Parts: sequence; structure tokens; C-alpha cells
Amino acid sequence: MSLAVTMSRKNQIVVPREAREKLHLKAGEQFLVLCKEDRIVLIPKPRSFVEKMAGLHKEVWKGTDTKGDLNEQRESWQP
Repeated sequence: MSLAVTMSRKNQIVVPREAREKLHLKAGEQFLVLCKEDRIVLIPKPRSFVEKMAGLHKEVWKGTDTKGDLNEQRESWQP
């Protein structure tokens, strides 16, 4: 989806209805603003960063004994 918006004299923009509906955005929603060299990126601020990040990249650890690896690392710290 690519939509154009115009900034008002008060430096405000309106998120188009199509985008609001697709992302289930509501009035009062907050956004993270990322400033790149040649663009601005708006990302809806997660209600909970913990919930948003939970389970990311779990496929990387599939079949790995993470607790065993963690304990092994901890043991290596001991003098």
C-alpha cells in the first residue's frame, strides 16, 4: 500500500482510513517516529514491548538445549 498525505500548516498529517483500518489503529494511538536520511517511518507504538518481542526468532533456537547452554556458560564464569 502506498498512499500520499499532505502536512498541514500546523505540521500535522492524517493517517488515511485504509491504513488505519488495515492496522486497526484508533484515535489516540501513539507512533514511534524513525528519521532516515531521506524518509520518515511511522510505526504504531506497541502497547507492550514485551508481548511484541515475545517469541521472535524462536526458529533459531529450535532443537537447542537453551537451559543447558545457559548453565554451561554460567559455569565457565566461575574461577
